[in-house]
Amino acid sequence: DPDRKTEVVLLACGSFNPITNMHLRLFELARDYFHETGKYKVIKGIISPVGDAYKKKGLISANHRVTMAKLATKNSDWVEVDDWESCQSEWLETLKVLRYHHQKLLSADVTNSLQDAVPITKLGRKRKQEPNRHEPIKKKNQSPVLKSVPQVKLLCGSDMLESFGIPNLWKLEDITEIVEKHGLVCISRAGNNAQKFIYESDVLWRHKNNIHLVEEWIPNDISSTRIRRALRRGQSIRYLVPDVVRVYIEQHRLYSPESEDRNAGVVLAPLQRNATDPRSSQALN
Repeated sequence: DPDRKTEVVLLACGSFNPITNMHLRLFELARDYFHETGKYKVIKGIISPVGDAYKKKGLISANHRVTMAKLATKNSDWVEVDDWESCQSEWLETLKVLRYHHQKLLSADVTNSLQDAVPITKLGRKRKQEPNRHEPIKKKNQSPVLKSVPQVKLLCGSDMLESFGIPNLWKLEDITEIVEKHGLVCISRAGNNAQKFIYESDVLWRHKNNIHLVEEWIPNDISSTRIRRALRRGQSIRYLVPDVVRVYIEQHRLYSPESEDRNAGVVLAPLQRNATDPRSSQALN
């Protein structure tokens, strides 16, 4: 019964500096995995590029990164780009971005069920004068159909999972809430140590049913760092990024030795914020 399947929205947060074919593959791999379980239906993928306030070395402006991501997903019928996170003046914890998208789905859901419940056309004067008549009259034996709100799961590569272990990068309670309330989908190379990493963390182990490890049998080692290096050296990046992205980078001459030096010597936003917070330094040990 297709209606019994849990609906899932996949959210990928990151620099996307620039977006590559590997980023897009993560979505495809995760969707295949969920559909093969027979229990889930992936209804949407969201790419949320980090804002400039993240202060990562070599991070070019969010405006360009969002535009490239939009170009890259123009032909996708299910993956879209959301620029809410990148428009914030301050850096936002990943958990807050997850909560935002969860909330957005909740309010969309409420709006839909209200529209289903109250026939708009019948809100005449008579209805307004009778304050107690706002429940729609139910037909006999008609129970309200409560569709659960889609789950927003954080989509990541094994490098992000392992970054949970870096002191001051994540708050322990954030990691806990991510795996407890939302869930992680981690794409890892066949034979990667993601499982060992989960085993060695009490928090992750406790919520391991909410961490989906997806094995990537066709390894794809493209990384944004390597793409930028090739560009600085005047080498071709064709077939590593979507062609529209390659053209955009060339037109705007986006990556250079100068751009790679942006934020050099600046402390990464989460490290700045969390270094002063004793709760975060525990990380996952």
